[in-house]
Amino acid sequence: MAIRAEGITLGYGDKRIIEDLDIHIPAGSFCSVIGPNGCGKSTLVKGLSRNLKLLSGSVEINNTSLRSFDTKLLAKKLAYVAQAPHIPDQFAVKELVAHGRFPHLHWMGRLTAHDHEVIAWAMEMTEISRYAERELTQLSGGERQRAWIAMALAQEAEILLMDEPTTYLDIAHQFQTLELVDRLQKETNRTVLMVLHDLNQAARYSDKIFVMHEGRLVAQGRPEEIMTSELLQDVFSIETRIIRDEDHDCPFFIPLRGRRA
Repeated sequence: MAIRAEGITLGYGDKRIIEDLDIHIPAGSFCSVIGPNGCGKSTLVKGLSRNLKLLSGSVEINNTSLRSFDTKLLAKKLAYVAQAPHIPDQFAVKELVAHGRFPHLHWMGRLTAHDHEVIAWAMEMTEISRYAERELTQLSGGERQRAWIAMALAQEAEILLMDEPTTYLDIAHQFQTLELVDRLQKETNRTVLMVLHDLNQAARYSDKIFVMHEGRLVAQGRPEEIMTSELLQDVFSIETRIIRDEDHDCPFFIPLRGRRA
């Protein structure tokens, strides 16, 4: 499923963070949003997932307005993983993942045999089945992140929006999380939009990169189109050398010097 936003304006209170922005996320693609802190990346994803109300403009999923979906129907189409999700720590992993079945429950609210099959599949795909009975507090940061992804998978939504899923993770768990999402996207043909801070990770995993700066979309395209010394200087104020990562067929940037004080 594709997402298209036209002329969207988003903000908090009287402060506008994003104004008159257009963006198109192709169906079945792995896309990333990059940009400096405070440029509006997280605000954008919240708006696209209807976790933040649009001040103006429109968002569509496969040419159907986001506003036309009720909560349950939207949850069947789109799953959102927040930057720092909160849930009671005493929750066991399987309980958290089961929450992903909410939009599919019948009026009695009971899990069916099919629901349990989907929950087991989501935990197997994210390799956390062995932790099913453990409380979230007993998991490492990477394991906990996989549990949240499993909950999103249990929704069986075709679109997955993730706001900085590698935040607070060490480098090993960052790559484990990205490899997991990349594998899931390829195997299930889901549409993925992910906010990332690490530019080389965005270049390695993304089909398309969106670059934001001061609430505007300033560039978009394939990693080899986006990762240029000129753009990184303009947006991030860093001097770089761009080389080719032959193993992963993508550009790789080496920072040389940041903006001087």
